[in-house]
Amino acid sequence: MQRVLDLIARIQRPGVKATEQLDAFVKDTVFPLVTDDHAVFFYWDREPTEAVFLQHWVFGLPSRIELRRIPHTDAFWLPLDLPKRARVEYKFELVRKGAGRWSADPRNPRRAYDPFGSNSVCPASSYEDPEWTRADPFVRAGTMVAGKLHSAAFGEDRTYQVYVPYGARVGKKYPLLIVHDGHDFLHFAEMQTCLDNLIHRHEVAPLLVAFTSGTKRNWEYAANPKQADFLANELLPELRENFPVLDGPEFQGLMGASFGAVSTLFAAVSHPRTWGRLLLESGSFAFTDIGEHERGPLWDPIVKFVNDFRADPPSLDARVFQSCGTFESLIYYNRSLVPVFQRAAEEARFTEAPDGHNWINWRDRLREGLTWLFPGPLWMYYE
Repeated sequence: MQRVLDLIARIQRPGVKATEQLDAFVKDTVFPLVTDDHAVFFYWDREPTEAVFLQHWVFGLPSRIELRRIPHTDAFWLPLDLPKRARVEYKFELVRKGAGRWSADPRNPRRAYDPFGSNSVCPASSYEDPEWTRADPFVRAGTMVAGKLHSAAFGEDRTYQVYVPYGARVGKKYPLLIVHDGHDFLHFAEMQTCLDNLIHRHEVAPLLVAFTSGTKRNWEYAANPKQADFLANELLPELRENFPVLDGPEFQGLMGASFGAVSTLFAAVSHPRTWGRLLLESGSFAFTDIGEHERGPLWDPIVKFVNDFRADPPSLDARVFQSCGTFESLIYYNRSLVPVFQRAAEEARFTEAPDGHNWINWRDRLREGLTWLFPGPLWMYYE
C-alpha cells in the first residue's frame, strides 16, 4: 500500500506530470500488489473512466466494491485485507459514459478458466499452485480411453472417458472413481495431470477414473433419480464389463463439485452399498430449518433431499471426504453437514480453504481427498 501512497504524494506535487509518474509506476509491475496480509488492486489506462469496481466472489464482502480514484487522474486503487493463504478470482467493472462493462485486469497475466470464460487471479502472499498440479516431463502419463453407451434412464447415448494409469497390468484389477462434470474437471482442474503425478509419487493408488458429463447438467444433478440410476445401473456395469474394476463398494467411488456433489451424495443414498468412497467438493447442500429456501424451483428437490438427509441420515457405508471454500456462500451448509456425515459415514473428513466456488479450489483439494480415499503405498505406510 505504501507504494501507492507514495505515488499519490508525488502526483500532487506542483509541476509533476501525472502520466509520467503512472507510466513509471506500472512499468514491469504485476498487479495486484500483495504483501503479508493485504492486496492492493490497481487500474489505469489512458481512456477516460468514470468509476471502477472490483467484482469478486468472496462471500461476506460486498460483491461490488468501488476503487478509489487517484486525484486528477484516471487511475484507481483499492486496498483489501487478504488472509495469507487466500486465493481470489475477480474482474473489474469499468464505467464509461454511464455504462458499465466487465473486464479482466489488464495488468495481471494470471487467469483461471471455467465454462463461462476466465477471471483474473489474486494469490495472497502464501498461496502457490501446488507443484503436483504441474505437468512433469519425468512422469509417464496415463491413457484416456473414450467410450459410449445408450442410457435407458435418459433415452439417449452418453459418452465417457476413462483414465487408465500408466503401467496398468493385464490381468490385474483396480479401484474405480467416477467423476461428475468430467469434461470440466479435465479441462479446468487439470485432473489428468494431477492423477499422473499423484500416482507416480505413490501417494494415490493406481486407479481407473471415469469422466462423465450431463447434457442438462443442473437438472440431472439436482438430486435426480435418473442420474442415480444411470450411474449405478448403466455406467457402472458398462465400466465393469470393459475395464478391470475391483469388486466391492470399497473400490467404487463417486465424486463431484457443486451440484455434482449433491448428485454424488444422492446416488450413494439411492443405491446403498454401491459407492464406498465419496468425494464431495463445495456441495450445493442447501437446506431449510424454517421457511422457504428462495433459490428457485431448480433447488426444490435438493432442499427436500438435504432436509430429509439431515433429519434421518441413512447409513452410507462409505468413507466421505468433504471440502468447501471459506469464501463460498455454501460454507454454512457444508459446515452444518459435517456432524451428520460423521454419524452416517464409516469415516468422514472435512477441509476448507480460503478460496471460492471455482475449479482451481476443487483442483487444489484433489491431493488431500484422493490420498485419503484411495491411499497409495506412501500414505498407507506412514499412516
